[in-house]
Formats: sequence, C-alpha cells, structure tokens
Amino acid sequence: MDIPSIIVLTALVLTMAGHIVWRVIVSFRKATRQESQKRFERVKLLCDQLQLGLPLVQSDIYNYAKNRLTREATFQLLQNSHLTNLFPEEFYTIEKAAESNLANWLEFPTELGTYPDEIEHLKKVSIAVEEPIHFVHYHVYRFRVNHPHWAATQGWMLGVVGPYTDTSKPYDHPNSTFSRLGNISDANLPDEEAHWVHENISLCRVNRDRRFPALLYFH
Repeated sequence: MDIPSIIVLTALVLTMAGHIVWRVIVSFRKATRQESQKRFERVKLLCDQLQLGLPLVQSDIYNYAKNRLTREATFQLLQNSHLTNLFPEEFYTIEKAAESNLANWLEFPTELGTYPDEIEHLKKVSIAVEEPIHFVHYHVYRFRVNHPHWAATQGWMLGVVGPYTDTSKPYDHPNSTFSRLGNISDANLPDEEAHWVHENISLCRVNRDRRFPALLYFH
C-alpha cells in the first residue's frame, strides 16, 4: 500500500473512531439527563412545597428520608432551604447517607442500572494515610438484585462508599463510591474491597487532581 493510501485509510479510521466516541458521549449525556430527571421526579412534590414556602413538619419529610433513593436528595433540598432540623435524626448518620449514595450510584445506567432490592451495611473500614488526616474511613455494604436483572445470578455483591474523615458530616459528598459488581467470595472481603477502592479509585483521583488542578472546576 502506498503512502497516500495509508494516509487516506488512517484518516477514515480516525473519522470513524471519532464518530463512535461522539455517539458514546451523546448517549452518556442523554442517560445522565434521563437519570437526573427520574431522580428529580421522586422529590418534585417536596421541592415544589419548599419553593412555594409551604409549611412543613417532620412527618412530611419522613417517607422521603426513609427511602434510600430519595434520602440524600431530601437532605440536600432541606439544607438549601435551611430546614435540616426537619430531617429525621434516625437517618442523619454517615451509614444511612452512604447507603443512599450507593443506591443512587448503582442505579446509574453505566453501573448496575437499577437500585438494589436488598442492601446491608457490613462495616466501617479505617485506613491510615499521610498527615494531617491520619485516617480515612470507608463504609462497605453488601447488596443484591432479584431476577430478571442480569446481576441476579451474582448473588450478594460489595459496594464501598467514602472516603470520610473524622470530621466528616453525614451528608458530605463521598467522591469514591464504587462497586466492582462481583460476587462476594472469600478473597473479596469487606476490608480488602475498601483497600482496593482506596488504592485504585480514591488515590488515583487525588493524584489526577494534583496533576491537573483545572479539572477540579468540572467536578
């Protein structure tokens, strides 16, 4: 093959690759918009009540806080309206906040694609880090879904939420929520999974942000 033909072929391959990447980006953005709309619809009534300044009592909030899919968004809405005193105390814990964060993360189309039918908190795993934080903490959950979802055959899977510090508040945003969506086995224990997320997700993100600080503006 002569050089001009190679150049033309290379250009065609790059054009096709660029088109594929663009389609993936468009699909991802569409999925993101659809997911955001679905989550908004779940708390729309509460949002409307807050925007209209209608009087609310804790009983109006309870079912939103009880539902792991609306719990995190509910607290954020109340926080924006300076009404966090209405949020039920039993759900104002890092464990309950992290559970809601994980459920919403799993529902995203690029992850599990649905919320778990069952989810249980297993343990808090603390990991020593550099000064001055001393330790960071991850909360590990197990979850599973029912048939006919494709992951039903996986049984119980592990999910990790964190990192938190000793000064973290329950609804501070954890930036390294993750699950490998694999079946729990003897070689995949909560402590090991938390360390894997710390080393492969959290630390990678920290190193990336240090190398490319401008990306922080797009988080």
